[in-house]
Amino acid sequence: MELSVNIDHVATVREARKENFPDPVHAAVEAELGGADGITVHLRSDRRHIKERDLSVLRHVIRTDLNLEMAATVEMAGIASEAKPDRITLVPEAPGEVTTQGGLNLMTVKQDLKAYISDLKSKGMRVGIFIDPDAEQVKEAVRVGAGYVEINTNEYTRTKRVKDETIKIARVAKAARREGLIVHAGHGIDYRNILPLLHIQEITGYSIGYAIISRALFVGLRQAVSEMKEIIKGVR
Repeated sequence: MELSVNIDHVATVREARKENFPDPVHAAVEAELGGADGITVHLRSDRRHIKERDLSVLRHVIRTDLNLEMAATVEMAGIASEAKPDRITLVPEAPGEVTTQGGLNLMTVKQDLKAYISDLKSKGMRVGIFIDPDAEQVKEAVRVGAGYVEINTNEYTRTKRVKDETIKIARVAKAARREGLIVHAGHGIDYRNILPLLHIQEITGYSIGYAIISRALFVGLRQAVSEMKEIIKGVR
């Protein structure tokens, strides 16, 4: 079971004062020392937190899996082709949103994602898609050539009907695995609400940021990551 730590919020703090610290690269190293299996960053079109410099330095510094979240644009494809992260997760972007609002709706995407993904894969990068828990989205992800999906857990983390949402996510995870996709999950996951998801065997990786960075304010990033990793491994 893998844990990829999203360090965007470290960059958000840096950009609040337009300083050169705290450095998300330093945060990535601390996360790795705490047991992270990978580092996730979202390079947004408005560059509100992570910058190209961060991506470039991370590529040379970290020793684990580097996951670049990005919109499926020509600009981002060029940046990714130069930086060469280990994998790319395609996500939707909307102007002014506080955070990603939902999965990439593959049923309404008008561009040729199959060719877009094929080009990225030809350059040695694994490509996945952030989707809502919907079996139709899984089928479309397979059609366009994705190697994995990350199931959006936002609704799960906000609803009072946790059991129903867990069942929905489990069904979609099973469908994805039957189609040969690797299954990850993320968005709004914290130290408590992750527990029911850990029973879904098809989910082999989690992308978690806000909860870990928030916890790090009190115990330090290395410890915060270690605690989450222990929960995922079933030690806690």
